[in-house]
Amino acid sequence: MQNQIHFISGLPRSGSTLLGAILQQNPRFHAGMSSPVGGLVEQMLAAMSSENEFSVFISPEQKRQLIFSIFTTYYQPQADKAVIFDTNRLWCAKLSLIRELFPEAKIICCVRNIAWIMDSIERLIRRNAFDVSRLFSNPAERATVYSRTEALSQGGRLVGFAYNALKEAFYSEDSHKLLIVDYDLLAKGPEKTISLIYQFLGEEPFKHDLENIQYDAPEFDLNLNTKGLHKVRPKVEFQPRQTVLPPDLFGQYSSLSFWEQPSPTRANLIVAKPK
Repeated sequence: MQNQIHFISGLPRSGSTLLGAILQQNPRFHAGMSSPVGGLVEQMLAAMSSENEFSVFISPEQKRQLIFSIFTTYYQPQADKAVIFDTNRLWCAKLSLIRELFPEAKIICCVRNIAWIMDSIERLIRRNAFDVSRLFSNPAERATVYSRTEALSQGGRLVGFAYNALKEAFYSEDSHKLLIVDYDLLAKGPEKTISLIYQFLGEEPFKHDLENIQYDAPEFDLNLNTKGLHKVRPKVEFQPRQTVLPPDLFGQYSSLSFWEQPSPTRANLIVAKPK
């Protein structure tokens, strides 16, 4: 694989699709919303595990090459791009695999106050009032804002998994490969934030058009029955608003921003100082 590859990960509803839409304006870059590569890697790892009785015939080097081939095959159409950004929330839980395959790769982790993530998802659910979102497994989970946020926060679900994976990466031995980017700072100061991202990546500056961002994935969102999940507004700007969450729920989730607290991590940070 001749391209340099980096990864975009972190929390949902925290700017990863927006960041991909901005980066893809650079003709040297390929970026977008979450790709299927992470899921394919997971399936391949499972197929080569002890769950498969024939896994004893697959050497460690063959395993490495088989996983590597997923990246090379999927991104072969982008062979003319110097830099590939693959987006998936599971990459924060796969830093050792990334280190083995792509030693020079870096991981940009988009974060946001968890209460505002829950608020953002809840707004989408209410906006699609006549659709049954596939973000939830059954009527009991979909019933109220309390059951919806509780379901999303579980360890294997949309918010809970991403949060746990991010926390694992943040305190890991590979934390120096991370750049934590707060959504609010990206929205309030996009030019400065993008400039810092370029510095982290060691890339030459590029003039982005931050008032003409184009990205939407209606087919994917329709499949989840949650329209607007990956739609990006044309202009990068911060839009303050009142939360739709009850006060007790907002308070419950708003204190979980561990990346704002002093810690032994070596991760690089573009985050606001805690008040």
